[in-house]
Parts: sequence; structure tokens; C-alpha cells
Amino acid sequence: MTAGVLELLLARAPNLVVCDGAARPALAAGLTPDAVIGDLDSLDDVTRARLAPETIHFVDDQDTTDFDKALLAIDAPLVLGAGFMGKRLDHELACYNALVRWAHRRCILVGEQDICFHVPRAVTLDVPEGTRVSVFPLAELRVRLAGLRWSFEDIVLSPLGRVGTSNAAAGRVEIESSGPGLLVIMPVEHLDAAIEACLAMEMLTPAG
Repeated sequence: MTAGVLELLLARAPNLVVCDGAARPALAAGLTPDAVIGDLDSLDDVTRARLAPETIHFVDDQDTTDFDKALLAIDAPLVLGAGFMGKRLDHELACYNALVRWAHRRCILVGEQDICFHVPRAVTLDVPEGTRVSVFPLAELRVRLAGLRWSFEDIVLSPLGRVGTSNAAAGRVEIESSGPGLLVIMPVEHLDAAIEACLAMEMLTPAG
């Protein structure tokens, strides 16, 4: 995660929440977290001493990742997540899993090249013609894709079958899914369009 990505996100979402040991590089970059959330197994004593005690939030749950914990704890219309893409693949995959499992939370993961967000029902994107718009299913879904170079009124996508990578916008993009499990991936330069689209999305209600 570069300073450029952090600057990009903080200009749009100025409240900085970090997961556990990520407090250390945040402080090293001259940033003071508004909250530190996690099981705190990687928050060292030196870093903890530099944080206001009321900003440290311990969540004792070994069945969820620190990203899960933060995503569920943050009360905001949209979360922009940095540092979750492009490093450890197991951690990255777990974050995509969390986007789908917590389908009542709006979140965009932001990397050096790409962004990724979950579409539980439908989304409309206003992006320039030719913009790469990939969809990737984490469940078997019936999907409608409109305004893309390869559009379909009704197509079955599945992680064990057909996926939808390397498509491109040909106009106003409309994506509809039969249920939760569809990820949308686009270049990071279209973050603002994704933010606008995600804020307008209909979300699922929390399970239970």
C-alpha cells in the first residue's frame, strides 16, 4: 500500500480505521488512526503506547479476520479499504469472501491498479467507453450484463464454470445478479464512479 493510495482514499473518506498491527505503518506515515480494531495479536506495545486508549477496540472472535471485525464495526455509508489487495493471497481471498458474507455493508477494496466491490443485487456504472469492467462470481448466479462490449440478458456465471473477466464498457453499464456473490473489478482511476454507484446500490439486510 503506497502513500498515493492512502492519499487518494483519505481525500474521500477522512476517518482512518486500521486493522490491528496496521496501526504501526499508519503512525510511521504520520497518520493517527481514529480507531484500531481487531484481536490485537499483532499490535505491539510500543505502537499501543502511542495510541489513545479509547481508539483501541479489542474484538475477541477467532472465527473472523480483522478485516471482518472492522467492516462489521464501522458505522459508515461506505468503507474504502486499502492494503487488502496485492500482498498475501490467502488474506486477499479472505477479504473477497468477507465482501460477500457481509452483503449488508458497502465496501470498495482499493489496490495499486484495481478496485473491487460486491454487488448483492444490482449496480449501474457511469464510466467511459472502453473502461475495463470485469465480473467474477463467488457463487453460481444468473446475471444480466448491459452496456458492455459483451452483454447478456441472462447468463449463468459460476466460480466452477464461466466467469466474466476482461469485459469493457460500451455505454452506461447495468449489472444485475440473482443473489449475493458477484464481484466487480475495475481500474483504480474509476474509483469515484464506483463510489457513486455503490452509494446508490440496494443492499441486503443483515442475516439473523
